[in-house]
Amino acid sequence: MWNQIRQISALGQAIWLDFISRDLLQSGALSKLVDEGITGVTSNPTIFQKSIAGSATYDDDIRRLARQGQSTAQVYEALAVADVGAAADILRPVYNETHGRDGFVSIEVNPKLALDTPATIAEARHLYRTLNRPNVMIKVPGTEAGLPAISTLIGEGINVNVTLIFAIRMYEKVIEAYLEGLQRFRQTGRPLGLVSSVASFFVSRVDTLADKVLEHRIKHGEQHLEPLYGLAAVANAKIAYARYKAVFEGPRFEEFRAEGARPQRPLWASTSTKNPSYSPTKYIDPLIGVNTVNTVPPQTLDAIREHAVAAQTIEDGLEQAEALMTQFAGLQIDMDWITACLLEEGVQAFTDSFDKLLADIDAKRAKLQQMAGV
Repeated sequence: MWNQIRQISALGQAIWLDFISRDLLQSGALSKLVDEGITGVTSNPTIFQKSIAGSATYDDDIRRLARQGQSTAQVYEALAVADVGAAADILRPVYNETHGRDGFVSIEVNPKLALDTPATIAEARHLYRTLNRPNVMIKVPGTEAGLPAISTLIGEGINVNVTLIFAIRMYEKVIEAYLEGLQRFRQTGRPLGLVSSVASFFVSRVDTLADKVLEHRIKHGEQHLEPLYGLAAVANAKIAYARYKAVFEGPRFEEFRAEGARPQRPLWASTSTKNPSYSPTKYIDPLIGVNTVNTVPPQTLDAIREHAVAAQTIEDGLEQAEALMTQFAGLQIDMDWITACLLEEGVQAFTDSFDKLLADIDAKRAKLQQMAGV
């Protein structure tokens, strides 16, 4: 079936699903999406919170694990590992057919560890060992503390999805961490192509905060800023892709490439449209390019089917993107401040979701035990 997803895939961009649930797996819906052209799945604490709290599908497992004396955190891990493992099995044929280039499923380390390098490394190792599948990626946040974790994990052959990247400067550090990890992995003597990574560059949230800054300025009489609404996020992503090409298609990566190493693909995350006045494919259409990934929630996947324009667009307007950032700086719209705020907010949002998820599981466990007379 030649559809929009497969057309975009033919242009070099993988479309992954930013959602997971037991219902999706057991109903056969994920298998159908794979048949349609979806080649990966991402998850995070917010997704699991909605899936587990909003469905009775997990109740039998929660009841069983509670009877075994599992803690709330252990119950969560068991549920998440089961779902990610099942999704990885469904996507394993994609992994095999692409010779390990695609077909990945991501699971995130506890977001409370975002500023703790040793604990992040330890949990990533634990999750990777527990899942024991080559097409699993461990999500590590793009924080200063996350950088040495990325190098260590890649050096051990653990696939890493670096998440919560907003700033170009941090993205450059993430690339360096990946290259350092490859250098370490090379020393093990194992084939470099056995380890993979993506760098999840968050998109729409950049516009959300930049637009708020613009709105505040416009309300105070700077109407000339109105044409800048909704431009920052795509421009930021296009500049990031230029940084990607400069490294991974340049001489620095040539030796690694010759040894079979894989480039760390940019992954466009947070590509659902938050502003209802914007097109539902605002963060899809202009970001299609070779060796990229776009991970989308179900509603954005529907928008791709209905509205997406399949064309190579990622390098269009790069000069305008760079000029926009220069203009922002001249107008004292501080992108460093915006991206730093977004990183802090992102870590906090996932931490809050994780806390709520554990609270929901605890409440559900208590209710199920009460109903069973335990």
